[in-house]
Amino acid sequence: MASNPNPVFAYTVVYVKDVAKSVAFYAKAFGYNVRRLDESNRWGELESGQTTIAFTPAHQHETDDITGEVQGSVSVRERAPIEVCFAYSDVDAAYKRAVEHGAVPVSEPEDKEWGQRVGYVRDNNGIVVRMGSFVKPAKRD
Repeated sequence: MASNPNPVFAYTVVYVKDVAKSVAFYAKAFGYNVRRLDESNRWGELESGQTTIAFTPAHQHETDDITGEVQGSVSVRERAPIEVCFAYSDVDAAYKRAVEHGAVPVSEPEDKEWGQRVGYVRDNNGIVVRMGSFVKPAKRD
């Protein structure tokens, strides 16, 4: 019996202080629709295509006791060892919307040498969010 060598990337889970606030922030700042927020406010999901963006509390039995405590940034000069990246057709408009809805500006959108327009903000938990244009596939000879 062969195993499945082609797994599907199902979730990115973001550990946060307040799940309900984080879900509402991402919906407003980045334009996502809320798929689910459970009644206990311990799990929330956003509609984001094939991969679900999920939020859960940073401190809970599953993290602290089983897999280890979630480590957060200590200062604004430090950041979590993860970056959330979203692609937009209009990066400048998306960046402006995010900042208007409470995202902290880090770097305004600029054109990069690899052909992408990219800007950075921090979310309401201090996580860096990259907002970039869609990258065109490389030309094949």
